[in-house]
Amino acid sequence: MPPLRHMSKEPTSIRFEFINGPRAGNVVDAAIPAVVSTDPNDDLTIPLEDYRGPLGVVESAKDAMIFRDQNRLYGAIHVRGSNQTLLGGKIPTAEIWNEDIIQFGSPGNPVQIKCLIDETISSSVITSRRIDDLDTFSASVYGAPQQLAVLFEHTRHQTQARSINQVLASGAELIFKLVPKATHIVFTQHAGAGRFPVTSSQARDKKSFDGEISRSIMNRVIRERKSILLMDAAAEFPQARSVIRAGLASTMCVPLWSGDEIHGVLQVDNRQTPGMFTGQDLDVLTVASHQISLAAENVRLVSKLEKSRVQLSEQNTYLRKQIPANSTMGMIGRSDALTALRNSIERVRDTRVPVLINGETGTGKELVARALHETSNRSEKMFVAQNCSAISDSLLESELFGHVKGSFTGASETKTGLFELADGGTIFLDELGEMPMKLQAKLLRVIQEGEIWPVGANAPKFVDVRIVSATHRNLQEMVDSGEFRQDLYFRLNVFPLELPALRDRRDDIPLLAEHFLRQYAKEFGSPADGFSKAAMDILLAYSWPGNIRELQNEIQRVLIRGTPTLVLPEHLSVGLVGSEPSNAPSLNEGKSLKEMVDHYERTLLEKALESHNHNKTKTAERLGITREGLHKKLVRHGVN
Repeated sequence: MPPLRHMSKEPTSIRFEFINGPRAGNVVDAAIPAVVSTDPNDDLTIPLEDYRGPLGVVESAKDAMIFRDQNRLYGAIHVRGSNQTLLGGKIPTAEIWNEDIIQFGSPGNPVQIKCLIDETISSSVITSRRIDDLDTFSASVYGAPQQLAVLFEHTRHQTQARSINQVLASGAELIFKLVPKATHIVFTQHAGAGRFPVTSSQARDKKSFDGEISRSIMNRVIRERKSILLMDAAAEFPQARSVIRAGLASTMCVPLWSGDEIHGVLQVDNRQTPGMFTGQDLDVLTVASHQISLAAENVRLVSKLEKSRVQLSEQNTYLRKQIPANSTMGMIGRSDALTALRNSIERVRDTRVPVLINGETGTGKELVARALHETSNRSEKMFVAQNCSAISDSLLESELFGHVKGSFTGASETKTGLFELADGGTIFLDELGEMPMKLQAKLLRVIQEGEIWPVGANAPKFVDVRIVSATHRNLQEMVDSGEFRQDLYFRLNVFPLELPALRDRRDDIPLLAEHFLRQYAKEFGSPADGFSKAAMDILLAYSWPGNIRELQNEIQRVLIRGTPTLVLPEHLSVGLVGSEPSNAPSLNEGKSLKEMVDHYERTLLEKALESHNHNKTKTAERLGITREGLHKKLVRHGVN
């Protein structure tokens, strides 16, 4: 099998190619380290409309090239194939491979660059095995009786393992038996963005040792799905003095995988003599690694099932406490304002950036938050909502972050907070402006680090939660007055959504009214199935200061009072009937006050007559005047 060639020398330069934006197609060469910012004097200038300042730096780190995010507002996004990693907080850096993409700026208007790296070739890799060809070389391993017996005994022990640590400890014993020349073993996890944290390391002599790894080799293992045998491992660690002092010589790097997914990389060393391992050792180690991986995957699945069982129980408890609400998840309407809102949701729904929803009371902020969640890649996880003004400060902290048993008076059992319940999903924080300063600081930690501290806990928990918040207050004014943290405001206001008032989307009123009529007529057992033209004109003319919620409540009231098949003006609330008609004259028409009042009165009389089938007695009663008084007004305005 021909040797696998690999990059071992550190690159001293990098080339950037703009994929989109005003500089699309431009190519920039830069030396390492390369400073990235919006400043035209730096190595790479990114043109952004809504941000000015540093963005990051591309630099060398041991045997790898990394990008370190320094954006104070929008974290950069590292893209490799279909995988995207939002940088900042817990993940400030990403290892850069050739043709990786880095995205800068807001989700609605990003700038993307491609990283092009000139790889230097080394021949220190002497052989490799494709894990997808496992069946072709595993036959020789299973054909050796002694090796088969060791593998069978290991399988028996693995069925008793109840944790990943037990699996890895048993796996290390297996490897030392199968590969007699191995002196040290390191298990790593593939954490994405070029990161391989060590999960377990063992030496044959049980002595402690430095678990140094070669990320460049491990990256190649992941990328090409191959097991690799290195003749002289020290050549792959030119900057690692601890490795040189340890005398690291022969090394094998093998994927830890199940199915199509690679979970990590296993590194097996001989720290005494170069060239100690053979192709047969690599075959045996690859088979053993797959067996260890399957055992670890079984333990993970059992643990995941148990966690899901507990989470499902918590979710059911939460949902049972919820007040039944409007079950309609879609946004109803065809107005330009609503179309623009839908387009904004489509742009941001699959990103991790926080979303701040601004709008008047009753405009449907929670409905928009649910729509954002239900159409996103988090829709299979949980959506939870909390009104920050509905409960006291102390209860709000416990509700959001949870508490441990005995942490305060009345804490008779441990409670899971909403952030933990929503792990992998979305949390909606309504009336965010009412959140006290103490909790604002804890919320900032969640956004920056994904870290929550339950009340009374001695260690944090980590969650991956999309935060959607809403308020009817002006947060910028609250920041200026010291009532709201400025750093939290900047973090939450990454992608604001402005909800239009119902008076600004009147074209949607008929659709909304008919939707609520159908919904509640079925619930209340009412025969009503439509509105008269006069009734709909009244709904269109009203200003709806309470927005969609007020319209919803009005339709409920109409049906509760008892309504025939058609909703007429007399079925509507008095406050609506007395509102200004939509065709009332405006000041810019140049009419006098008397002319405008006369026009208004004539229009009102015509609509009142129409709604009562021109019955003057009923019309007079509805308007609160005598029949004779109505007759005089009709004559004066020339209404027949």
